[in-house]
Amino acid sequence: MSELKASTTKPRVVCCIGDTHGFYTKLQNLWSNLQTTIDPSDFNAALIIFLGDYCDRGPDTKKVLDFLISLPSKYPNQRHVFLSGNHDLAFAAFVGVLPKPLDGSEFSVAWKEYEANEEREGWFKGDGYERMHLQGRRWAGSIKDKFNVAKNTQYKGSIYDAGPTFASYGVPHGSADLVKAVPDEHKKFLADMVWVHEEDDVCVETEGGIKHCKLIAVHAGLEKDKDVKQQLEFLRARDTRVPKIEALSGRKNVWNIPKELTENPTVVVSGHHGKLHIEGLRLIIDEGGGMEERPVAAVVLPSMKIVRNTDVLAN
Repeated sequence: MSELKASTTKPRVVCCIGDTHGFYTKLQNLWSNLQTTIDPSDFNAALIIFLGDYCDRGPDTKKVLDFLISLPSKYPNQRHVFLSGNHDLAFAAFVGVLPKPLDGSEFSVAWKEYEANEEREGWFKGDGYERMHLQGRRWAGSIKDKFNVAKNTQYKGSIYDAGPTFASYGVPHGSADLVKAVPDEHKKFLADMVWVHEEDDVCVETEGGIKHCKLIAVHAGLEKDKDVKQQLEFLRARDTRVPKIEALSGRKNVWNIPKELTENPTVVVSGHHGKLHIEGLRLIIDEGGGMEERPVAAVVLPSMKIVRNTDVLAN
């Protein structure tokens, strides 16, 4: 449904919320601002897509997950989608709730591809590491060089900045005790996260009027030189044989909309990149990037309005 159409029904509101990274107060304020900005009947029936990276960097991962888990009962007429970010996948890997590889292989088979990084990244070697996905080992590891040159910041424990997540559960960074400290409902949330979400008909306001588009939501993006159908099948299946999921952790290779999706208008919305970038139907909503001084943002469809936790709105 790629044509501009006059619609007799009001388009459903879709809110895509960027990376929270453990900043509970920012998430609360953003949610409040979305409630204030959007008509109450539209808000209560909205599709809410969280774009992933709920944990790490900020101080309150545990509270963030509590908040997210509470939404379906508080807002029963909304639909909630919780995408996995690369940080969340690593957290899930460490606490042992990632789906097993589809071919029955062990996670350790895939370590070899990246073993040259093991010493520098200080991969986790505590209880249970032998059966752990690579990203869980990296997440709970102790990075050798404490300064992140690319971001001009100190690493917080590991290459993933996972130290604050451990602390939010009352556990020292890198401790296997985290597995017991994380409540079962949090483990279920981590186990149930999806790697991609697709909608067949989402409305977007354009200069020419309302446009009906497909929507694909994925944490980092889709790879530009790979068949889109195959990528989507892989992401739907959550195939953990692969040690690094490009659609959740890639950078330049997932920045643009793959050419084959431009033939039929498709919104591709992501977080991950530490930027707010809107170019046509490519929406990257990660203004915060897990940095304390930067806001957490959301985009609201069909209006394409950007809402931030820092907006001062009249109630």
